[in-house]
Amino acid sequence: MTARTGPDRPLVLYDADCGFCTLSAGWIPRLGARVDVVPLQSRDLAALGVDADRALLEIPVLLPGGEVAWGHHAFAQVLRHCPVPLPLLGRVLGSRVLERPASAAYRWVAAHRHQLPGGTQACALPGPT
Repeated sequence: MTARTGPDRPLVLYDADCGFCTLSAGWIPRLGARVDVVPLQSRDLAALGVDADRALLEIPVLLPGGEVAWGHHAFAQVLRHCPVPLPLLGRVLGSRVLERPASAAYRWVAAHRHQLPGGTQACALPGPT
């Protein structure tokens, strides 16, 4: 949670250097989501209160109150701003009941994004150091 004031509507920040992320971000307007979708490279992340290193690992969504949702919680927020019935799916995805499996699924997709549609080797996350 942050004291910063966020945008008027949720702001989805995606990695434009990753083909899979770009492809995925392209689906958000098609869902009818009432959010703004922009490349994270086009914004001053520090000024928005968004951790730049983390933003390359998992998608952030900056909410109007200034809070940042990450990973599967970010996608849950996007779904909550879509036409019915998708907000219900967003509530379920963001629920405590699905926390562990949704988080694990998100981490798997992120780790394999270079192997998924649109992905290239440039999309690969850095390995353990």
